[in-house]
Amino acid sequence: MASPLVSDELWAVIEPLLPVIPSRPKGGRPRVFDREALTGILFVLLTGIPWEMLPRELGCGSGVTCWRRLRDWHIAGVWGSLHRELLTRLHQAERLDWSRACMDSASIAAKRGGETTGPSPTDRGLPGTKRHIITDRQGIPITVLLSGANVHDSRMLEPLLDALPSLRGKRGRPRHRPGKLHADKGYDYRRCRRACTYRGIKHRIARKRIESSSHLGKHR
Repeated sequence: MASPLVSDELWAVIEPLLPVIPSRPKGGRPRVFDREALTGILFVLLTGIPWEMLPRELGCGSGVTCWRRLRDWHIAGVWGSLHRELLTRLHQAERLDWSRACMDSASIAAKRGGETTGPSPTDRGLPGTKRHIITDRQGIPITVLLSGANVHDSRMLEPLLDALPSLRGKRGRPRHRPGKLHADKGYDYRRCRRACTYRGIKHRIARKRIESSSHLGKHR
């Protein structure tokens, strides 16, 4: 028998983070249970099918219902809280490697626009969003921020460092800084190096016209 997309262990972590279900004194259609809606959300995200093609046989309600639940939980901050909870559990289990961290970005199309979009310099000026990320040495995402596609990578270095969560382990002070940061030539600016030094973080940033970013590949 195939394993469920939302196991009992995973649901025990997520359920306390979900917003309280509003009461319906006047009745109405029964609400799809949150666990079933989450199963539908994960099924769509894992398979990549359109929301309207979500199979009814899964018992997750319609694709529109799952999409709305995804939207509402995003607005309520559920996904950010879940990310932090999972990071805390990994840190307490000593599964995060803070010795080195990697910073990078990637642009994606955003045809419908939005607050964190801008003209993409690599896609004919069409609306786009850029995802900026810091991972631990193993590639586990520690923090992610969004910006318009026209925002230079280097401008997001300080906001990313300041967004690193403070995670309390089983002993000692909470950890919120990597030992060393690796980044490519997009961050080759004196202000980026100063920002790292100010925060007590060693840096390894490739230099323009001097070395290849591929030399960072050993750690990135």
